[in-house]
Amino acid sequence: MGKLDIWQETFVVRFGVIDRSDRLTLDAVFQLFQEAAISHAENLGVGREDMARSRQVWILSRMSVLIDRRPQYGETLTVRTWPRGGERLFALRDYDIRDASDAPVVRARSGWLVIDMEKRRPLRPQSVMDTLPQNEGLDALPSGAAGLEERPGLQKTAGRKAAYTDIDYNGHVNNVRYIQWIEDALDPALLEQAGRMRLDINYLNETLPGEIIELWSAPIEDAGNGSAISAFAFDGRKTGSSAFRAELRLWGDL
Repeated sequence: MGKLDIWQETFVVRFGVIDRSDRLTLDAVFQLFQEAAISHAENLGVGREDMARSRQVWILSRMSVLIDRRPQYGETLTVRTWPRGGERLFALRDYDIRDASDAPVVRARSGWLVIDMEKRRPLRPQSVMDTLPQNEGLDALPSGAAGLEERPGLQKTAGRKAAYTDIDYNGHVNNVRYIQWIEDALDPALLEQAGRMRLDINYLNETLPGEIIELWSAPIEDAGNGSAISAFAFDGRKTGSSAFRAELRLWGDL
């Protein structure tokens, strides 16, 4: 297989990725995008082993996901992903999920950092990005993956200790696990009843095995277009810093 500007994979919505509403969960969407991005990076020659030879690693820094329609159990879908240039220290990567009629039901944008494996510091990604397709103008989600400001008035709602199943190959809590922590902090009925969702998340500092994360959250007013029926801000805090910051918006079915 030659190098592909746009990567795509077909999958069927199985039992393990739905909730009681019989529809795809938010964390499952993040998992699908993670796997597609890894596969595409390997296809483009900038995968895990390729980067490790120069003592570098890709780290997801921020991501915005908009679910326009939650796919149901048994649907056949196509997940797509592609690099799309960069902004300052961030390498951009977009995604979508399309249904059997080729309509996009999920759209996303992400920003990645190239990290020095030994110093754990970001590097300028141009040397890597210059080898990748630019896909100019192919914006899946024109507004997204931006920095989130700290919200006032958050309350501590839960605490989590980073355990074995949270930790990935890079030795820290995997990005998808934070999404599951956010979901677990909410009333399940809110998620089950939501037909549309949007999550914006910034990954600020890595969480290592055994570290304790305090989850702080509060409802927020949604001032955007098509105001959400429910909206929440989250901050995952550990000693001396925030591990992540996120905002989740939920809508009913169209």
